[in-house]
Amino acid sequence: MRWGTFSRKVRKRFAKRVRRLCNAAMATDFALHTFDAVLPHGITLVCRSNALLDAPSSLPRVVLLHGFPEGAFAWDEVLERLAGKVVAVAPDLRGFGRSSAPTAVEAYQARALVQDIVALIERSGRAPIDLLVAHDWGGAVAWNLAAARPDLVARLMILNSPHPATFLRDLRNDPRQQAASAYMTFLCRPDAAALLAADGYARLWAFFEKMGRSADWLTPALRERYRAHWALGLEGGLNYYRASPLRPGVGAIDLPDERVTVRVPTTVLWGERDDALLPGLIDGLERWVPDLRTVRVPDATHWIAHERPALVADEILRTTGAAAAVDRR
Repeated sequence: MRWGTFSRKVRKRFAKRVRRLCNAAMATDFALHTFDAVLPHGITLVCRSNALLDAPSSLPRVVLLHGFPEGAFAWDEVLERLAGKVVAVAPDLRGFGRSSAPTAVEAYQARALVQDIVALIERSGRAPIDLLVAHDWGGAVAWNLAAARPDLVARLMILNSPHPATFLRDLRNDPRQQAASAYMTFLCRPDAAALLAADGYARLWAFFEKMGRSADWLTPALRERYRAHWALGLEGGLNYYRASPLRPGVGAIDLPDERVTVRVPTTVLWGERDDALLPGLIDGLERWVPDLRTVRVPDATHWIAHERPALVADEILRTTGAAAAVDRR
């Protein structure tokens, strides 16, 4: 019997089923790919991806940026859930893992960090990317990049990372946020790396385990991954704090609205049980992010990507339009 003898409705139903089987097969065969992104200004970022980047694809392109004390592998569960739906790349940021780690504190100022991600996006040859996703210090980089180079980012998604204007506001005026951010002073100490590494990284484990709920996502295998990651060095990550002017006791800093206004469509996911970055940091954010959608997650902490990878992946699919495309298949 020929294909053309079937009704259009039957052919459409059959094709839809085949596409679903193919998507399931791609998810089953998921494998992470790693590569070194050698950037023109002498920095190399070690990256993880859920797809071969040299393969032709019309899928949305997404870049994901981690925070401290994490690495690109913090996105692994999200990358797996996105496989076959978006092409996603997660770099180890400057100073983390096996990426380049300049020794000078000045090398971790916002301008240099943004330059890395600008170069990473431009290297792909697919600017603007469909979505930039970022958490913690990755979010600090992403806020700055989206404000300065909206031509490179079609949409922005932030996970528990304060916009610089609201962070400055609350560091100056909110005693609760001032107290919650006191740990930043400790991380700026010259001996902070040695103290964090002492007793089997006891202070670093506390970052994960004392955030208002059980860190049941921190499996033995993931603990080993973090130990190996931290053993490569902590100074680079700590230099983000040392180079930042936004911390307790902040002095005279001027952040003109035009410098920090983000005009690309932005989604903010906020775990409301974050003890370090309080939910008040997203109050009034519309002043600097006029095209804003906020998703508050009451039972999540600062480590929302680890705790709720399915939610994060679903929001990425929704934001890029990939969820609708998957539903139509």
